[in-house]
Amino acid sequence: MQVQWKKLLAKTIIWLTAEILLNFLGLDTLADYSEFLFDRDSDNVVIVNS
Repeated sequence: MQVQWKKLLAKTIIWLTAEILLNFLGLDTLADYSEFLFDRDSDNVVIVNS
């Protein structure tokens, strides 16, 4: 698997900047929520009531 280093570095820098900025503003919960929304590689869990 070949990693696209420039893309990975850009996303990491943007994420880190947003984390620091929102933490200083007291909005770290908002940053955590955005991570949840943009995490596309995670497994989906489906709960079925029987």
